Amino acid sequence: MPNIIHPSAKIGNGTRLGELIIIESDVKIGQNCQIGHQVIIRSGSIIGDNVRIDEHSVIGKMPMKAAFSAIGGATNPLPPAEIGSNAIIGAGVIIYTGAKIGPYVLVADLATVREDVTIGDYTIIGRGVTVENKVSIGSKCKIETEAYICALSSIADGCFVAPEVTFTNDNFLARTKERFKYHKGVTMLKGARIGANATILPGVTIGEDGLVAAGSVVTKDVPSKMIVKGTPARPTKPVPPEQWLENQ
Repeated sequence: MPNIIHPSAKIGNGTRLGELIIIESDVKIGQNCQIGHQVIIRSGSIIGDNVRIDEHSVIGKMPMKAAFSAIGGATNPLPPAEIGSNAIIGAGVIIYTGAKIGPYVLVADLATVREDVTIGDYTIIGRGVTVENKVSIGSKCKIETEAYICALSSIADGCFVAPEVTFTNDNFLARTKERFKYHKGVTMLKGARIGANATILPGVTIGEDGLVAAGSVVTKDVPSKMIVKGTPARPTKPVPPEQWLENQ
């Protein structure tokens, strides 16, 4: 079966295409890109120069919304999926329409980036990470393997999220209509860090250069430049100045 490329799609010079690729209408692909086998690029998607997209990935997937979904609908109409120049998209990645991926971003194998998401330049989204809808992630962040970033969250520049971290946004655990009034994601301010397997409860803010120790359950805001740990997490000591983002 040959590649299926809509006549309205524009593909830049030097771009290399694998086999069994589907490129739909009005797609724009820049120069010197590398598109792997069996990639699907949905209508209107915009891909910059020097982008690599590995096998079996889907760019511009339309969102789904269950009848009882707690999170409101996406921006309507959604803008096209956009991938900045020099980005690398791994194998089996799904990037929804309405997602905007900045230049030099790495989205590793099997990750999912939902609609109404922005990811700043030079950020790393690790293997199997899920970024839900209505999330903003800044520049030069690291979101590591199989972290879960819930809807309505905000991550500022220079933040670090270790493997298996879980963000939450529903204190009512899907019971009672009252919950719809209080949905709120997690906020990480500039340079904040979270250790492996930590769970962050809805509405929590982690201050600038705040640090959550591995395995903690965070129920309250984390002060800037403070280390918290435990279940529930409590402040223990300040973050050493040599670890502050401004000193790197």
